Amino acid sequence: MKAIICESYGPPENLQLKEIPKPTPKPNEVLIKVHTAAVNDYDWSMVTGKPGIYRLLFGLFKPKRPIPGMEVSGVIEAIGDKVIAFKVGHEVYGDTSDYGFGSMAEYVCIHEKGLIRKPDFLSHEQAAALSHAGNLAWQGLIDIGEIKSGMKILINGAGGGVGTLALLIAKTYDVHVTGVDTGDKLNDMRRLGFDHVMDYKKEDFTKDGSTYDLILDTKSTRSPKDYKRALNPGALYVTVGGTVPKLLKLLFARMLGSKQMRIVALKANKDTKSLHELMKTERDKLILDGPNKLEEAPAAIRRFGDGLHSGKVIICP
Repeated sequence: MKAIICESYGPPENLQLKEIPKPTPKPNEVLIKVHTAAVNDYDWSMVTGKPGIYRLLFGLFKPKRPIPGMEVSGVIEAIGDKVIAFKVGHEVYGDTSDYGFGSMAEYVCIHEKGLIRKPDFLSHEQAAALSHAGNLAWQGLIDIGEIKSGMKILINGAGGGVGTLALLIAKTYDVHVTGVDTGDKLNDMRRLGFDHVMDYKKEDFTKDGSTYDLILDTKSTRSPKDYKRALNPGALYVTVGGTVPKLLKLLFARMLGSKQMRIVALKANKDTKSLHELMKTERDKLILDGPNKLEEAPAAIRRFGDGLHSGKVIICP
């Protein structure tokens, strides 16, 4: 089979498309014929080795598992002898991060607990885009943010996968949503339905005097003090990702008693079935960067890392 291989940390351009043996499922695993994979922050860190702290997860000197990709949608081609939930021919998808990586390939073996059945109304491209980003957005807005009608909400990094899905979730409530990003993403955000769009290269939402009832951040590039300035009394700042130094500052602020600062500790696939109900009517609004061919994965990962993509970056072997 063909797969994207990362033999050492470095720029995405160093990734190689290679022919390797098709894997065989272990007793609790299924073998998936991959239709779609997707790109996220973990892939960027696994490929580049940055920030360095992630090497504790991926391998100190080179990736322990050389194939990127932790989101997958595809069809089961074989099953291990202890698999209970699935059969050959089932269409499945999921965020596999609790059980491994390797979806940027023609086939991947994953523990059955890392997958769910794909509903017929979702394409493989839509499903792969939904699994990780959708759960981050849902848990940030609903589980932690406790979104309510009437809120004034800001989404920072709003033009990527999490941000665009968060808008679809938020708009099921009667809320006003401001989106912050830059470049070509701004037009996509306007078409998607953000009430107000800000270009962070021209405006600073932490200094313009506006305040919000809930901030969902996908970037976390500022200090807790900056974010608090943009919050109403009793409001929440919720982050789903960002640079390690800034996340540590937010964690320390939380430990020191700042109840307004929250960090999502993702529970993979937990809210996917709830997302299915939303996607029955909103799936055609998903913004996808792609499909990109497997050999285009290095360029797609570079575009993701440079923040030049709109919506979710997907790879189709």
